[in-house]
Amino acid sequence: MEAGLEGWSEGAVRFAAFAGIFLLMATLEAALPRRERAGSRIERWFTNLALSALASFLVRVMTIAAVPIAAIAAAEWAKATDTGLLHWLDWPAWLEFVVALILLDLALYAQHVASHKIPLLWRLHRVHHADVEFDVTTGVRFHPFEIGLSMIYKAAVVIALGADPLAVLVFEIILNGASLFNHSNLAIPEKLDRVLRLFIVTPDMHRVHHSVIHRETDSNYGFNLSIWDRIFRTYVPQPRDGHIGMKIGLDPHQDDRPRKLLWSLLFPFSNNKRG
Repeated sequence: MEAGLEGWSEGAVRFAAFAGIFLLMATLEAALPRRERAGSRIERWFTNLALSALASFLVRVMTIAAVPIAAIAAAEWAKATDTGLLHWLDWPAWLEFVVALILLDLALYAQHVASHKIPLLWRLHRVHHADVEFDVTTGVRFHPFEIGLSMIYKAAVVIALGADPLAVLVFEIILNGASLFNHSNLAIPEKLDRVLRLFIVTPDMHRVHHSVIHRETDSNYGFNLSIWDRIFRTYVPQPRDGHIGMKIGLDPHQDDRPRKLLWSLLFPFSNNKRG
């Protein structure tokens, strides 16, 4: 979908927001790094950004070839057909907007948990976790097939919820921005981090999730709101080995392979069960 939302170009709005937040976080983490870089970032960044580009291409092909697979297209279809919970409840527009943002965030938390617990989904999601470093590009490092499945899931949730297209656009921008922020290698003062993580997922909070220690990997699933991990008791405040000493990635793959694009694309089809 190129246009919608009363003439807005949804793709242009999302790309501008993504590019702006990406450049901001890349600049901040370069100026105030939390952890020292292990090596050159050229190959890593190429692979991570190429995975993102391939995922975007796949979603575009799916959108052209199929049904309203993109979340905003699904929201517009639900609005046109008066489908979904929020359309039936007929609450005030501002309340529906807020409820949509909160429930969509909860849906993404549930999807993230499922991607760790269901073996087939983990095969795809482990491409994200294979990154042996943790910076802004990790936030876009997802296998294209995982992004394709995620778009189908989000479209189904949006239709069932009956979320307004504008709420979905705002949610998608928040989601992309939150992923770039909480994957950044940004040093945030400890006192500020303690306050922020009462409401949103911070880099220090999410970095725990990228630990090689299984118990820590299976924690801190939130993307934006931090409340879900506390409610569902998946919150781990700090890594066992500290943020500087902790090991990032998957234990069997602490080498240069995750930096390579072809290896990352083929990784879901390897025979390694957990790693």
